[in-house]
Amino acid sequence: MRKLIAAMKLSVDGKMEGAEGMADWVHAWSDDYDLTSQIDACVLGGNMYVGYERYWTGIQNEPDKPAWITGTPPTPAERAWARFAAQTPHYVLSKTLTASTWPSTRLIRSVDAIAALKTQNGKDIYLMGGARITASLIDAGMVDEIRLLVYPLIAGPGTPLFATTEKRHRLELRKVEQREGGLLSLVYAIG
Repeated sequence: MRKLIAAMKLSVDGKMEGAEGMADWVHAWSDDYDLTSQIDACVLGGNMYVGYERYWTGIQNEPDKPAWITGTPPTPAERAWARFAAQTPHYVLSKTLTASTWPSTRLIRSVDAIAALKTQNGKDIYLMGGARITASLIDAGMVDEIRLLVYPLIAGPGTPLFATTEKRHRLELRKVEQREGGLLSLVYAIG
């Protein structure tokens, strides 16, 4: 069975976004989780999809122009992810979206559809967020692994990743790596 791997960038106080609705402490949105070779599908929620599609389409179409979220030109790793994302199936869990602009995107309506994805042949699946879909899929027992990049900052007000999780979940630490600039990379299995 394929694993569903949630991967997020967080502040030390567990925020995935600041009060303005953005993680302005993140300098690049590339695959910093070492997932690209391990996955062949992505899952995200409908709220996140709109900005995600806009961001990566902008990089695909104008790879040297500053990105609207960061205001800086995309890094080489972001340009590589944009190419990967353009070819990789994306599944958007939403009850309200009725259409997507990416040809490789499919709207799904239920957790059961994600369970079915996990039983199909293929590589692992990257759950990229947002917070509500991540919490609900953890509670539903769908997430097998969590990869976190923890930034050395207390964000204060903002969106906590696990605020809507309704159950207690034990995690098994699999890997810790200190990265440049005080970042911590943490990998947990969910037990």
